[in-house]
Amino acid sequence: SCAAGIAAGFRKQGDRKTVVVGWAGDGATFDIGLGALSASAARNDDYIYVCYDNEAYMNTGIQQSTATPRGAWTTTTPYSQPKSRPKKDILTLLRAHEIPYIASANPAFPEDFAEKFLKARKIRGFRFIHLFCSCPPGHKSLEADTIRISRLATETRVFPLYEVKNGKFSFTVNPAQKPVGEYIALQRRFAHWSAEDIRLYQKQVNKRWNELKRLSRV
Repeated sequence: SCAAGIAAGFRKQGDRKTVVVGWAGDGATFDIGLGALSASAARNDDYIYVCYDNEAYMNTGIQQSTATPRGAWTTTTPYSQPKSRPKKDILTLLRAHEIPYIASANPAFPEDFAEKFLKARKIRGFRFIHLFCSCPPGHKSLEADTIRISRLATETRVFPLYEVKNGKFSFTVNPAQKPVGEYIALQRRFAHWSAEDIRLYQKQVNKRWNELKRLSRV
């Protein structure tokens, strides 16, 4: 609502050049602010919305959000009671609003990252960029592995890189797939997972990738 108001204020003054960017975490985007996000997208408000997704409420104590993967540890989903529901499909929610631009981005792929922000800057209307980044405290990982984990998120197809421009879906990075076990192994939030848990997650990731491939052919 704040970003939409600022953008409207600039337009009222005749300023069509200033680009307004709103920045929020996955909790504010997927959960607390979802109604406001939907309303703004439905109005096609003229600004870029960036969702910084590290898959939990990291700055308030690592509580689960609906962006937290199924089975992951958080302080509200301990090892004895891990999260039982899958991560919310924010892409499908945003596509339903028929906004001009949606993209996913990952700092481990800087060229793709920069290109999407530059592209979004030139588009009018509501633009949504879903930005994934690893979080060492929340993911129980080593700081030195932060970019490696972020890169593996895309290389294992856990976090695909794509864009949807005027309804047309396309992959922007299409890596040779690595097993999800490589991504899981670097994060102790999944330390309680069995080989069967990893197998089921691999199956889920493959299913989602195939769904996105079908979108790319539409």
